[in-house]
Amino acid sequence: MAQLWGGRFTKETDQQVYDFNASVSFDKRLFDEDIEGSKAHVMMLGKCGIISHDEMESIISGLDGIYADVKEGKLEITSEYEDIHSFVEANLIDRIGDAGKKMHTGRSRNDQVALDMRLYTRKNIEGLKAEVISLLHELLKVIEDNTTTFMPGFTHLQKAQPVTLSHHFAAYFEMFKRDLLRLNDIYERMNYCPLGAGALAGTTYPLDRDFVAKQLGFYGPTANSMDSVSDRDYLIEYLSALSIIMMHLSRFCEEIIIWNSNEYRFVNIDDAFATGSSIMPQKKNPDIAELTRGKCGRVYGSLMSLLTTMKGLPLAYNKDMQEDKEVAFDSMDTAGNCVLLFTKMISTMTFNTETMKESAAKGFTNATDAADYLVSKGVPFRDAHGIIGQIVIYCDTNSKSIEECSLEELRSVSEYFDKDIYDFISLKTCVEKRLTKGGPAPLAMDEYIKESREWISAL
Repeated sequence: MAQLWGGRFTKETDQQVYDFNASVSFDKRLFDEDIEGSKAHVMMLGKCGIISHDEMESIISGLDGIYADVKEGKLEITSEYEDIHSFVEANLIDRIGDAGKKMHTGRSRNDQVALDMRLYTRKNIEGLKAEVISLLHELLKVIEDNTTTFMPGFTHLQKAQPVTLSHHFAAYFEMFKRDLLRLNDIYERMNYCPLGAGALAGTTYPLDRDFVAKQLGFYGPTANSMDSVSDRDYLIEYLSALSIIMMHLSRFCEEIIIWNSNEYRFVNIDDAFATGSSIMPQKKNPDIAELTRGKCGRVYGSLMSLLTTMKGLPLAYNKDMQEDKEVAFDSMDTAGNCVLLFTKMISTMTFNTETMKESAAKGFTNATDAADYLVSKGVPFRDAHGIIGQIVIYCDTNSKSIEECSLEELRSVSEYFDKDIYDFISLKTCVEKRLTKGGPAPLAMDEYIKESREWISAL
């Protein structure tokens, strides 16, 4: 078919060049946005008297017909068309004749695709925000239900100090809370309308850019026409935010994979979110967690791809920018699916609370508190640190925990120990004493839960 831009050319495009140049195979995803943006543009053209009222109504009616036929499967978006914009315009002209040729007045494909991509990204951000909020609600349920569920806290993947499952999950709540705030921030910065920028230098037609921006739910029009058509910062920011979300999911999944192992047995993943082995009948594999961890690198790759594409481009539009879509669409799909499935997995997962408690008790997680006990008796902390280190060596040699040592055994290392040591270093005391804001004590967590509930209710 003849190209919409073919007036200057005297021969047909080489078929391989056409296929290489075409984008309809992936930008057909922008169909809804292209119709929405075109209708707003045409309404503005009619309002400003650039086209007649009858022409405006005919074009809008034609666009509505195309939209309905595509959605009902009566009209197919095929590779016959170079891109989604050509598909819409060519079919409009076929349906309503010369009036359809006026739809593109005062508009370039450069600002048209810039608009479509902003509309699509904005919609995707809103959808992802809803998914992240759902995840936050599920995390908060676990936090509320486990303020006294003791477990070991880790550094270097070694048991460090006792915490609670509530406190541990609250750390991830904070991560995903920041992710949500990042999405809000990106939305605020990107929500300006590029339509009316033309190819790069605006247009001589008396367009009302504020009207179009308002019609499409933007805060206003973009401020510079060259930047309008060449800006992909919002996509880079979004892919960066998606990468951080995936990093947080991957960290969480890594822990769930470890906790699900035979050595830990902290969690039970629901059968609906695990798979078996084709040869080993005993296996129950945490595939959703592993795939989410694996797909993190995929989103990272998309971010690096877009950064690399944009790094050497002069102003204004360049065809290189067509490469933004496939990586962006893939990342949006990947991150969205991962958040959705991860949330479902968390909501059905159960916890072996006694196993967690036993693990905390056997890992010298109360060693710091034992040192603090000596400090409370007047021993300098550095000396107390050394004394407890000797006791840990003794316990390791004799397969004991600190609290399993007799008072005589403890006093053989330091005379400062007394019978009150056992209450001082119990898991319950160790956790309950950590009352500072942000700490794991149930009272501190109750306040955290109250604040988090208020925050999430205000969204």
